[in-house]
Amino acid sequence: MKNIFSIKDKVAVITGASGVLGGSLAKSFIEAGAKIVALGRNQETLDARVKELTDLGGEAFAVEANVMNVESLESASKKIIEKYGKIDILLNIAGGNIPSATLSPEQSFLDMKMEAWDEVTNLNINGTVYPSFVFGKAMVENGGGSIVNISSMAAYSAITRVAGYSAAKSAITNFTQWLASDLALKYGDKIRVNAIAPGFFIGDQNRAILLNPDGSLTDRSKKVIAKTPMGRFGDAEELNGAVQFLCSEAASFITGALLPIDGGFSAFSGV
Repeated sequence: MKNIFSIKDKVAVITGASGVLGGSLAKSFIEAGAKIVALGRNQETLDARVKELTDLGGEAFAVEANVMNVESLESASKKIIEKYGKIDILLNIAGGNIPSATLSPEQSFLDMKMEAWDEVTNLNINGTVYPSFVFGKAMVENGGGSIVNISSMAAYSAITRVAGYSAAKSAITNFTQWLASDLALKYGDKIRVNAIAPGFFIGDQNRAILLNPDGSLTDRSKKVIAKTPMGRFGDAEELNGAVQFLCSEAASFITGALLPIDGGFSAFSGV
């Protein structure tokens, strides 16, 4: 029987592959039989990631590129096509908040540095739009493909202190719906675009505001847990199955969807 959940032999480009989330997804996809293209700005870090992946017995390829530079991405796309002949999957993982764009508890939006606003919105919006523009063309030429973007709980309702990140992730939700509609209308049902909205996961970017130096929960973390019915933070590996599903034939009639993976955070009023 055909396994409709399979992504075996699919060529998957993962931006931000050297990060925690990108690395977790890359390992999961390798174990599922996909061929991984690890894309990022630091060749040395990418090479280390590729070694981890090939040590698992899979096939992986590192390509240095800047997700905020179209010419850099076009050069990367050419290299990938020359090696594999196609691109089946694009995971737009590069992004995240930056320290300078995170307000302190005492600050308001009026204290925001506009340079930080520009940096975080550019990274999270254009860092997804540009790869979708470039690799989406390859998918059209190949006759099909799946793009998965990363939105956030911050796109559902206001989360204090992260104005730029919140605005950018709200834009990604809208862009996902827009691009899904446009590609389906213009090129048919074989190119799909969806997004996941992770709940709260402790990583390098948010560790300082979620955990005290001694590892205990900050006041902000306590509020997060209180609004999460499952009563805990997520683990990065808990995103992998949902993303793989969205990239498989099991999701062949799903496009323009936003899937929360949040322990119930977005569903719960807090009362």
